[in-house]
Amino acid sequence: QVQLVESGGGSVQAGGSLRLSCAASGRTLSSYVMGWFRRAPGKEREFVAAVTRSGAGTHYADSVKGRFTISRDNYKNTVYLQMNSLKPEDTAVYYCAATVSVVLDTSTQVDYWGQGTQVTVSS
Repeated sequence: QVQLVESGGGSVQAGGSLRLSCAASGRTLSSYVMGWFRRAPGKEREFVAAVTRSGAGTHYADSVKGRFTISRDNYKNTVYLQMNSLKPEDTAVYYCAATVSVVLDTSTQVDYWGQGTQVTVSS
């Protein structure tokens, strides 16, 4: 089992940047494909980005491609989401996620969730 704790959320103006972190404890992070999801007010939780166990492979939702970068440091047991050129529509609670599956792009594949961190982007 793994416990996930997100940090780094906050409020920023449109065009700004934030870096989210997800610290894992319990089993070593390298056992999992890791990802980020988000839930905007009144909407379903949606996939944002994922990274393979080694960190060599990544994929992104079309809405964030070119603006967000996911990365991981298995020695520090931490996953990151660098968010640049933020838009008001990026406002959401962001969740860190872990899966033992080989692919992560839907909520049903997630084995472990963090508690979430709020990101608010003002225009």
